[in-house]
Amino acid sequence: MVQSAVMVENSQILYASEPELDVAEFRRVLVESGLGETRPVDDEARLRAMLSGANLVLTARLDVEGRPLIGVVRAVTDFSWVCYISELAVSQSAQGLGIGKGLMDEARRQLGPSVAISLISMPDAVGFYERIGMKRMAEAFWFSRKR
Repeated sequence: MVQSAVMVENSQILYASEPELDVAEFRRVLVESGLGETRPVDDEARLRAMLSGANLVLTARLDVEGRPLIGVVRAVTDFSWVCYISELAVSQSAQGLGIGKGLMDEARRQLGPSVAISLISMPDAVGFYERIGMKRMAEAFWFSRKR
């Protein structure tokens, strides 16, 4: 487990790679972040497939007893050219504390300078991605899922 730590409001935040993240913890953070409205949180098999299909899962945990999960990045990458962030979710109670930026910084640290990072933002998160320095791209395309 690759791990780094950052202090936020008297609590240390541990950022780590967790390829075997528990499905229930993943679901909880999706729901708590607000992404539960747009993700299949009531389909455990699909959530499990989402996690197992990702080859980069990064977490943010409070460094207190039980190490509660407060943020997660789920991504697909070749570790050489590009990384696609499928989810960046931070529990609402931890939003505004720099956890999302910390997760993106950890992704950049682990991927290195030769890997580009891309994602499709939820409309209400566009400002966040612009504030952390991501460039808006107009040339994105999308086939919608049917279920």
